Amino acid sequence: MLLLYPPVAKPCEPPAGIASLAGVVRRAGVVCRVADLGLEGMVHLLDGAGVPPAGDRWGRRAWKNREANLRALREPGTYGNVSRYRKAVLELNRVVESAGGGGVRVGLANYQDHELTPTRSADLLRMVVEPERSPFFALLRRRLPELLNDQGDGWVGVSLNYLSQALSGFTLIGLVRRLAPATRVIVGGGLMTSWMRSPRWAEPFAGLIDHCVAGPGEAPLLALLGRSDGAVGEGGRSGGLDFDGLMLDDYVAPGFIVPYSCSSGCYWNRCSFCPERAEGNRFVMKSPAEVHAELTGLTQRYRPGLLHLLDNGVPPAVLDSFTAGYPGVPWYGFARIDKRLADADFCRRLKASGCVMLKLGLESGSQRVLDTLDKGIDLDTAAQALANLRRAGIATYVYLLFGTPAETEEDARRTMSFVGDHHRAITFLNLAIFNMPIDSPEAATVETMPFSDDDLALYTDFRHPQGWDRRQVRRFLDREFKRQPPLAAILRRDPPLFTSNHAPLLVMNGRWMERDSREPGGITNRKSGTGR
Repeated sequence: MLLLYPPVAKPCEPPAGIASLAGVVRRAGVVCRVADLGLEGMVHLLDGAGVPPAGDRWGRRAWKNREANLRALREPGTYGNVSRYRKAVLELNRVVESAGGGGVRVGLANYQDHELTPTRSADLLRMVVEPERSPFFALLRRRLPELLNDQGDGWVGVSLNYLSQALSGFTLIGLVRRLAPATRVIVGGGLMTSWMRSPRWAEPFAGLIDHCVAGPGEAPLLALLGRSDGAVGEGGRSGGLDFDGLMLDDYVAPGFIVPYSCSSGCYWNRCSFCPERAEGNRFVMKSPAEVHAELTGLTQRYRPGLLHLLDNGVPPAVLDSFTAGYPGVPWYGFARIDKRLADADFCRRLKASGCVMLKLGLESGSQRVLDTLDKGIDLDTAAQALANLRRAGIATYVYLLFGTPAETEEDARRTMSFVGDHHRAITFLNLAIFNMPIDSPEAATVETMPFSDDDLALYTDFRHPQGWDRRQVRRFLDREFKRQPPLAAILRRDPPLFTSNHAPLLVMNGRWMERDSREPGGITNRKSGTGR
């Protein structure tokens, strides 16, 4: 069995999906090899980048510094110097972009073909017959024969999680078919799951892919291999991750980051327009005892510098168990804003367990919007939670969503005011403009206008009931929200390209929880010209 993770995905930690599959397959007695071609693809572009022309001064400096910058991002001290950190990331990205080639824009976290789109099956199939279009073609042509050696009529599994992986993923599949025609191909992952659970799915890859899998792939993979599924728990849980065979020392981080899921799906599962709910993804969680045992085993085996919990929201029972003191190594992940975080002692105990940062999906500072979207968040509770986390020394990465059908311009201003009132307790901010999931039940309640006729599209445009369209939202964010001094200061802290994946590293190695008493404060309401 060969498990592959295609470019492009942020190369700061190994892919949890193929590590989980490798774990269950190896425990079933099957020889399994793994390769993170996303990481290898970045190294390939950096190694193969030619010297930029003499007129490109930044490009030439970035090319000259590429090895030093890569080393720097693997050292903790760099994350304590924000200017040095930003310079290293942006220069590396510049080199990767320059190596991408003419018709493709590729970066450390991005892949965009100027002609082809990853949401059109015809374009994905075109990459199968025109693999030379890919900037990773030379790497794949060299590596795949090595990886497929002695594979015979075995299996190759490809994990597609992000749109940035789709075009190069199908390049990979096409080359596997060309080099090893007898090999059977199975494709799964989050992106494939979203496609397959759409009512518009029409099996466009029949004849190319032997099996497409939606949801957890452990049990289906074992069934295809003819092995017992006894090693797989309820909902397809694997029972352990196995990172052996991956290039663990080469990720762009100071120390090994272990990605880990305590659950699949979402335990709240009530928010309007949620893709998880639209796709029918069932919530299944591991018991706190299972989590404890698995994390203990992983930390003893791999000695990570950081745990990344991948859950949509870490289940409350798991958070409760963490307050007993484990996992005892630095960790971060998403948590729902609820009464637990409004308990100052609970937050202090989370800090003692190793919690460095919590990602919080606040979405809006308007209670009316939160209630309409059934977010289950109370703003008074959110304010108390932010204050408690700051006092406990836990950084916050707060996610805001503008332009939902429930929101008006006045609601957006309430969000701006709420964030301004609590800006000293917010370490990082993520601002997003709402995309309507094309298959959500709520899409039928508004007038939709498809972005395109792509058969694998995940989102659709729509006419906002309040006239608060994307153009107006973007103008508000650019001309008002981002120009408020305290909010601009938060936004400047966001790590370029790596965003929340590197944010906890900045927290661990810097002084992000210390606030200067001279930090700018106050939000100006441009409508009235008053400050608050």
